[in-house]
Amino acid sequence: METSIQTFIDMCQWDTTKFLIFSNNVFGMLIYYSHLSALVLSLAIGIFIFFRDKKSLINKLLFFITLTFSLWVFLDLFLWANEKPDLQMFAWSMIILVELLIYILSLYFIDVFINKQDISLKKKFGIFLPLLPVIILLPTKFLLQGFDLTNCYRDTSEGFLAIYYVYLIEIFYAFWILLFLFKEYKKALPDIKKQIILISTGIILFLISFVSGNIIGSLTDSWTTAQIGLFGMPIFVGFLAYMIVKFKTFNIKMIGAQALVFALGFSVLGIIFIRTVENVRLVAIATLLLIIIVGYLLIKGVKREVAQKEQLAALNESLKNLIKQRESLVHLITHKVKGSFTRTKFLFAGMLDGTFGEISPEIRKRAEQGLEFDNGGIQTVDLVLNAANLENGIIKYDMKKVNFKDVVSETINDKKLAAEAKSLQIETKMEDGFYNVEGDAFWLKEVVNNLIDNSIKYTREGKILVELKDGDGKVRLSITDTGIGITEEDKTNLFKEGGRGKDSVKINVDSTGYGLYTVKLVVEAHKGRVWAESEGSNKGSKFFVELPAIK
Repeated sequence: METSIQTFIDMCQWDTTKFLIFSNNVFGMLIYYSHLSALVLSLAIGIFIFFRDKKSLINKLLFFITLTFSLWVFLDLFLWANEKPDLQMFAWSMIILVELLIYILSLYFIDVFINKQDISLKKKFGIFLPLLPVIILLPTKFLLQGFDLTNCYRDTSEGFLAIYYVYLIEIFYAFWILLFLFKEYKKALPDIKKQIILISTGIILFLISFVSGNIIGSLTDSWTTAQIGLFGMPIFVGFLAYMIVKFKTFNIKMIGAQALVFALGFSVLGIIFIRTVENVRLVAIATLLLIIIVGYLLIKGVKREVAQKEQLAALNESLKNLIKQRESLVHLITHKVKGSFTRTKFLFAGMLDGTFGEISPEIRKRAEQGLEFDNGGIQTVDLVLNAANLENGIIKYDMKKVNFKDVVSETINDKKLAAEAKSLQIETKMEDGFYNVEGDAFWLKEVVNNLIDNSIKYTREGKILVELKDGDGKVRLSITDTGIGITEEDKTNLFKEGGRGKDSVKINVDSTGYGLYTVKLVVEAHKGRVWAESEGSNKGSKFFVELPAIK
């Protein structure tokens, strides 16, 4: 049997293959050009997108699609070139399996692209299930029956699975994709509908281009014309890559320019090796199509960016004006309000020190309350003004070597009376260590003062623990209380401008939300970080400040 096959090979004058894909069995250079250009360009795009974000499932799936398609192209070229029946049978069976994988991965890709998350295990099983019969029956006559020795075309005789089942499954996947896209489009928001239309166009043209070669070749018996389908594949792979880029954060113009230059270079290089004018025309048409599509996207992207830059410049100018107006308004209000508080403060102080004569105990009590309220109002005005000045860089820090432990100890001593007035204990736990930091002692004290003051205000009963540790080049302060705690909702706004907790006003009517915002500005200016932890409402809070230590 082996001899008769070898005799048949000799009779048909099949050439011996070199490097798996090179032989005179391939009747034209256009076959090589169409296959190799599609393989290299598609794989290059897939690899490029993959390495832009290796953790992204969408990027991984597009890479696997390009990898699978490149394998299909390689196997198809192998079938053109190889003369050995056993290797051809193997490659033919593998190309059927790989062809179905391209449909499956395409369906998987658009689902993840539109829904922005991985599909369930159950759905994965459903998508891959139709592939199971092909995998199980791959080495049997149900897929391929044998090698056709009735002619010199090196064809195989296909079984039931290859003739009917595979094409049926491909149609099934194509309809699944269309129905899925239609369903998602109907329920999508307007801005998402545009994405669905674009990705639908890309994936449908990709699959049409993929099957067009077999359809054209079978109907016209012109396998030279059938190569047009392969020329289209890199274009539509690039379009899918563009979709990923467009709705993410990559520089599409840079990617587009690189892809266009690479593709044009490859096209021109290919024309040098093509001998017939007709084949050169086919390559020129494919190159022109590539220039039109990618060039259009580049021009559109540049025009959009120019418009966006002009709009951004106008918005920046408007924003600058608004910031100046806001600064002027903040300073005007704080100046006027602080002036009013200061004047009434002197009136209450005069009443208490006898400037206006003797007053009754009741009036004295009210005057003391008024003085306390005025002092609180002045502190609030100063807080808002300081926050604005810190944010805009008006306040300059006097950065020196500061012993942060001394700052914390001094602040605790200042706050003991306020804590005792509420029957609260302030406990300290300061380990021996090196607590030098580079900073402004005044503003660092304001940070500690604000955090301890908050713990006193928002703790009805219990204690406040102040801890100080050093290590790993950091100085860490933590202040733990048994107060009202912090909800998950409040955590998101805690250190933002005006970001007070929703229940904080019930405890402290003077809460402005600027205290922690100021703390954050000061700490970050000292190259540190501040954050808070809490198990929830009425479960206490723990605030942390971490600063870089110096020797």
